[in-house]
Amino acid sequence: MPWSETTPMKERVRFIADFEGGLFTLSELCQRYGISRKTGYKWIERFEAEGPKGLTDRSRAPHTCPHLTDSEVVGLLIDARLAHPRWGARKLIPWLAKRHARRVAWPSPSTGADILKRFGLVENRRRKRRLNSLSKERTEPLLPNQLWSADFKGQFRTRDSRYCYPLTVADGFSRFLLGCRALSSTQSQPTRRSFENLFREYGLPEAIRSDNGVPFAASTAIGRLSRLSVWWIRLGIRPELIKPSHPEQNGSHERMHKTLKAETTRPPAGNRSAQQKKFDSFRREYNHERPHESLAQETPASLYEPSPRPFPNRLPQPEYPGHFEVRRVSRNGGIRWKTRWVNISHSLLEEYVGLEEVDDGVWSLYFGPVLLGRFHERTLTLEGARLD
Repeated sequence: MPWSETTPMKERVRFIADFEGGLFTLSELCQRYGISRKTGYKWIERFEAEGPKGLTDRSRAPHTCPHLTDSEVVGLLIDARLAHPRWGARKLIPWLAKRHARRVAWPSPSTGADILKRFGLVENRRRKRRLNSLSKERTEPLLPNQLWSADFKGQFRTRDSRYCYPLTVADGFSRFLLGCRALSSTQSQPTRRSFENLFREYGLPEAIRSDNGVPFAASTAIGRLSRLSVWWIRLGIRPELIKPSHPEQNGSHERMHKTLKAETTRPPAGNRSAQQKKFDSFRREYNHERPHESLAQETPASLYEPSPRPFPNRLPQPEYPGHFEVRRVSRNGGIRWKTRWVNISHSLLEEYVGLEEVDDGVWSLYFGPVLLGRFHERTLTLEGARLD
């Protein structure tokens, strides 16, 4: 004979039938069916109120949810996302909270992200492995203007088919985007003019970090010094180069470039002047409105303040101790050493370098406070200092 099959519904019907038959007490019935007296009373009450329909399973969802996000808040979050399609919940919620003075129960970032995902406003993305910095001697800024970062975001064509080279400069501590200029090339002179405008407006930083590309560095020059970095040194600014092929050492700047590219170059403007307006608009929002997770959701403008070091009216010459031998680099890039000629670098044309004897016939070569290498007077050879 086949096994008899049963379901919770059949068991409840049998329970009610046995109860109405009067052969068993409620305690005996509950023990017979393996349920508690409380459960037995529940099914009896439901049957008396609704008949057999009352014995079916009901939804276990709560009638009310005290932490359910208010529909008005959901609407504000969706509107904010549509206005800023590249901001996530971690930025949108603090941004909204600052703009609504009345008390509102804002959701957590994870709940906000779930809301955006539910309405199809967030794409599922695969997490990328984070790269760790390989540099052992990087400046970690603790105050504004201790370190600026600079770079050229990859060139692109505006709609008039002309190339645009965006020069970006940011403060390492506050993430404040000091400048984003649409230049026509990466040549040294227009780049220098852009930096001079920034120095006049914000003062001088202690150091500037950049990659090894033009015009920040010269790969074939001693110390990788370029004409631009020579100018920085004379202003009392220390050039800080990342290791070649390691953009992660300037990671926060590279991350800013990703946002800049997405919001200002897709699509590009009609010409470079119009593109500059897009950069200026982005910069205002990035500095004054957009919360930054690395800043505890504060804005860069709330943490940045100009440097107390003003841009000088006259470019100072580098100073050397009295025991140094000081030589002026000629227009062909070399110095006179006794009766011989020593090639130094074309980046240092008409600049003064200092030499300090550290051993018999061995001299350390400096430009200002920067050690460039070792000069061996017996062989008239110059050995560049290690930079990695």
